Amino acid sequence: MDMRHMDPRLMDTRGTIMEALDIETVLVSPDRVVCTMPVNEKTRQPFGLLHGGASLVLAETAASIGTYALIDQEHEIAVGMEINANHVRSVTDGKVTAVATPLHKGRSTMVWDIKITDEQDRLVCVSRCTMAIIKKRG
Repeated sequence: MDMRHMDPRLMDTRGTIMEALDIETVLVSPDRVVCTMPVNEKTRQPFGLLHGGASLVLAETAASIGTYALIDQEHEIAVGMEINANHVRSVTDGKVTAVATPLHKGRSTMVWDIKITDEQDRLVCVSRCTMAIIKKRG
């Protein structure tokens, strides 16, 4: 599949969870998406650690952007269908980076492997996300 006409990095993220959590898209290619997110008061849980839910938002964001880049953006949208994760290391500050790679690129679904690492390149979370590709409603 080829990249489509609109670069997802140019999407307007104002008023979205991406804006709320300061998620940035660093790279979008047909076989890799890289997004970053700070670990701060917006993304920590009450014990001072990166919230697992924030990690899942970052993972699904990367998978969503990757899927969106590969579909017919004029007629289709990408929506999360299933996500799972294993949180393997805690993080208290700095920045985490999600690298999403496609495991399956289908016409109606895509499956992504997402690895989230800390600034020392240590694995923080591993996730798999299934995206549904649906027709835009008129």
